[in-house]
Amino acid sequence: MSENPVAPFLDRVILGDVLEVLRQLPDECIDISVTSPPYNKGENKKGWLVTSVRYDGASDKRAEEEYQAWQVEVLDEIWRATKPGGSLFYNHKLRWEQGVLYHPYAWVSRSRWVVRQEIIWDRMIAANIRGWRFWQVDERIYWLYKPDPGQPLPRALIGRELKPRHALLTSIWRFPPEREQPHPAPFPLALPLRAIYAVLDDEKEKVVLDPFCGSGTTLVAAKILGHHYIGIDISPTYVRWAEERLERWERELPAAHEEMALHVVRKTFAERKREGAFTGRYGPRRIVPAGEDEDAPSQLALWEEDEEGPSQLTLW
Repeated sequence: MSENPVAPFLDRVILGDVLEVLRQLPDECIDISVTSPPYNKGENKKGWLVTSVRYDGASDKRAEEEYQAWQVEVLDEIWRATKPGGSLFYNHKLRWEQGVLYHPYAWVSRSRWVVRQEIIWDRMIAANIRGWRFWQVDERIYWLYKPDPGQPLPRALIGRELKPRHALLTSIWRFPPEREQPHPAPFPLALPLRAIYAVLDDEKEKVVLDPFCGSGTTLVAAKILGHHYIGIDISPTYVRWAEERLERWERELPAAHEEMALHVVRKTFAERKREGAFTGRYGPRRIVPAGEDEDAPSQLALWEEDEEGPSQLTLW
């Protein structure tokens, strides 16, 4: 039996240029990726929390057109290496430079990925508290999806449905950035852990990629959830930090358990609907004839709302 072509890359933090390493990965070997690239902030942005953001081993100061073209190239290489039906969670932010707003959707939408959802990360704190604009406490997380040609349309473009215990966490993720790691711009463990756990659920031994792995947060999340990881970074310092962090990954279990405890639903929407329980303002309602006990069996009415207000559709 021939060796799995991705095996030489598994459970490693690889030092190198992101595109050079990505091009070495076999086709369709990754199940899910979570990453946050350098934001091209120019290395001169100062604020309340940081004097400036400078990455070890890499420049964060490129011409904007060059930067966006580079990001599309990286996104497309990740797409090639991702299995059909796989996902990428891509964290970035809106940038405002000299009166011009740069939105990450501008280049994400030029990649080969299907944009499945735009998630708002409420960081709860602003790095810059000057008054040129309302303080920016949000970033974006794009859930990108690789269509599965083995599925019929439109299922091929939609993918699997999340389980209720994951979907209920909504499209606004609220937690502060990581403060315990020396990397200049780390996201918290909860972010990659939520993404990986929601998509893969209780599956194990899948392959998780972070091509800008920094201090290794995504890799630790993958290890905690029982998956293989592949990390890439151009900085020898960050590679060393990530490797050291992975050696003591068990120290981060309490934070992981805190996030995983949020993925709980006591009764699904379908179960509430079957039982006639409350499922929303115009969901199923019990009809109790005048003079009868409210606890007695009764019919159900399905309601919806249109321009003229709520209306009863059917009885059963």
